[in-house]
Amino acid sequence: PVMSGSQTGRWGAFCARATLAAIAGGERLAGWLEWVAYRGVRSGDSESVRLEKVIYTVVALSTTLAATLWVGVFLALELPSSAAIPFLYQVLTVLGLILLARTKRFEFFRSGQLIMFLVFPFLLMWSLGGFANGSAVAIWAVSAPLIAVGARPGPWPWFGGFAVLAAISGVIDDSLAASAPEIPRFAITGMFVLNLVGVALIVLLSLSYSLKERKKSFVALAETRRELEAEQEKSERLLLNVLPAPIAKRLKEGERVIADRVPNVTVLFADIVGFTAGSRDMSPEEVAGFLNGVFGDLDDLTDRFGLDKIKTLGDGYMVAGGATGPRFDHVDTVLEMALEIRDTVAGRPFAAGQLALRMGVDTGSAVGAVIGKKRFSYDLWGETVNAASRMESLGESGTIQVTERVFDLARARFEFKKRGAITVKGLGEMTTYFLLGRKGAPRSGPAEPAPI
Repeated sequence: PVMSGSQTGRWGAFCARATLAAIAGGERLAGWLEWVAYRGVRSGDSESVRLEKVIYTVVALSTTLAATLWVGVFLALELPSSAAIPFLYQVLTVLGLILLARTKRFEFFRSGQLIMFLVFPFLLMWSLGGFANGSAVAIWAVSAPLIAVGARPGPWPWFGGFAVLAAISGVIDDSLAASAPEIPRFAITGMFVLNLVGVALIVLLSLSYSLKERKKSFVALAETRRELEAEQEKSERLLLNVLPAPIAKRLKEGERVIADRVPNVTVLFADIVGFTAGSRDMSPEEVAGFLNGVFGDLDDLTDRFGLDKIKTLGDGYMVAGGATGPRFDHVDTVLEMALEIRDTVAGRPFAAGQLALRMGVDTGSAVGAVIGKKRFSYDLWGETVNAASRMESLGESGTIQVTERVFDLARARFEFKKRGAITVKGLGEMTTYFLLGRKGAPRSGPAEPAPI
């Protein structure tokens, strides 16, 4: 059968108006689609859930809009029963979107869409009289397995349903064709074109939105990663300001209890002579600024000589060599730093005179551990630590007092002056020495590594 001139004119005018409307409203339609697509998204949704919701909503909206064309086409062809199928899909989808926007219950909406994507195209094709007369409109059912990719239970059950319905359609195609409604040849061909273009457009639209949203997710993830890395770097710097680097590394690697017996360590205590009296007339800001300046110089020397700063105690400073890792030159390096402190840090203006420091050094064994749950710190204990502290407190202004153990290990490389025997609280009588200098050219850093 051939359509009359008036029918052909109405059909052509309808298609032209639909095409022009689609082109003219494309940009506005895209913005509206995106706005509606986010109505079902919760603020707490993960990136994957948010992406899945947006894709399903976009595909559902796009298919609903495309169904308007099919409703018009079938009404123009005087096939109201066929027009009722895409119209029913439109009604159910709009209701589903409203319910999704209000309840955010995505599982119900997703299941309903997948079932309609799978079943309705086949129902429509059957109502039109099979594959040929229905322009293979069942190709729209392939949307179900396509958009189910990445979702549970995955695309294969839906593809299985598609295959079963396609097989059933093949079996009953002859009986459907026998009772098929009369549709003009050009309309069948036009619907073939529309089916191919429509399915391709829906797939392209869903993929485009998927890639767009994934790009947003990757950008957000990259920004979050940069923020986390910046925070991690800040935390690591803070940790290194509190603990020696080897100890901080062990904590980061998961050690919960760090306590070691250190067989060979050299400990230096340095104290500002007369600080309490000299700072009496200084403001708090001046006191803090002065100590920051002195201890900042000591920190620089500690880093330069590769030693471990243990802690500050008021106006005192404690540093050690060999505490956090074995080294053959810990005695020499600590003595080099003590001489550097005496020659470069001391002598700056302080109170009514010049800054003077009193220093003490001992070498031997100790115990090192991280202590505390809050504001934890790394510290050393043992006779070596006590002796070094006593060498400082019983020393003289501007001197570096060392134990006989230090003297015995370093006298071949350093010059000492014997002080003699002094009584040390808790340790008894000890022979001590004052460090005068180094024999030969001084070093500005730790010695070159050698086998221990």
